[in-house]
Amino acid sequence: MPSIVIPAHNEERTLGRLLATLLRGTAEDEFDILVVCNGCTDGTAAVAAAHGPRVRVVETPVPSKHQALRLGDTHARGFPRIYVDADVELGAADVRALAAALTGPDPVLAAAPERHLPMTGCSWPVRAYYRVWQRLPAVQGGLFGRGVIAVSGPGHARIAALPPLMADDLAASLAFADGERTVVRTARVVVRPPRTWRDLIRRRIRAATSTAQLEQKQRESDAGRSSDAPSARTGLGDLRALLRADPTLLPALLVFLTAALVARRAARRAIRSGDFDTWLRDDSSRQS
Repeated sequence: MPSIVIPAHNEERTLGRLLATLLRGTAEDEFDILVVCNGCTDGTAAVAAAHGPRVRVVETPVPSKHQALRLGDTHARGFPRIYVDADVELGAADVRALAAALTGPDPVLAAAPERHLPMTGCSWPVRAYYRVWQRLPAVQGGLFGRGVIAVSGPGHARIAALPPLMADDLAASLAFADGERTVVRTARVVVRPPRTWRDLIRRRIRAATSTAQLEQKQRESDAGRSSDAPSARTGLGDLRALLRADPTLLPALLVFLTAALVARRAARRAIRSGDFDTWLRDDSSRQS
């Protein structure tokens, strides 16, 4: 029985949508679904409980995604273990496809679904940004930025050893070599992008800060020995390759570079002070 762990912090507006999609067309005991409400001050727990006994609810006063994931592990009943953000949409067929990739004849340790980003309601700079972002090789092949990561038992043992990080999905993705992870093309998750430039920048500041934290941890763990730590940073070579392949991307590429520069500059203060706890939340993507 696959266990689905959903950490949720004040997600009463989005959680019901996810749970309804997950439960549709499933057998009574097909999935073990666990919602970990962490530091919630809204009706998240009530929304989860309203879906009946097939959804178990665990509550903690600590507003921490990392601790919520670990708490979920202590209550989860089976493998594969599938971690799902509360603000995405994932169906039962997608869970089955992910589980098959981890348990089939040629299993991997970690898997994630294809992402779909609906752009309805998004401003033109946001649409331009994601036109570039979705084409980046690291974005296409990595498990991060999807809101879903599925792991086998051995895969779980590897990510359970990771330290608490803002970029938990990026760290989990980089913990596996190319042959150990896969993006399952028959599974799809709906990830709602920010609608406004302001909220996009908030997301990118968070990404820049969390990437800096991850790289700092990598340097600390590799102190005293040479290291070729994996990275998902975008290089100018990647952008030049995209432009050569499709010159019409130039305007969108300029928007992408502007967002990256603004976000990195804004993230410097948090990085200098070691503030890796402030979570800049994007609320525009949570609008119905």
